[in-house]
Amino acid sequence: MGFFDSELVQREAMQLFQDYQSLTQLGSGYGKFDREGKKLFIEQMESVMDRYRIFMKRFELSEDFSAQMTVEQLKTQLGQFGMTPDKMFEQMNQTLERMKAEIDS
Repeated sequence: MGFFDSELVQREAMQLFQDYQSLTQLGSGYGKFDREGKKLFIEQMESVMDRYRIFMKRFELSEDFSAQMTVEQLKTQLGQFGMTPDKMFEQMNQTLERMKAEIDS
């Protein structure tokens, strides 16, 4: 069975995408959130980023051709912006850390 043939992988990918989309839409009003709302948003975004990082690691470790092609496509797309997957996650983490620091100041 291929990587993407797994019902679990498909379900997890869909849930991750939906959660990220929902948070992104919610985040458009971030400036209007109270302090606790901002903390909750950041915690949820960190959780989604952790899940995404794990999901990507599964792609990388898989020997499935389609999974490897997905990793290469992501690297190519990010490379067009001078990024790597690791750098992308690092920048996302830095952004969330800055958001936390702004709440505490």
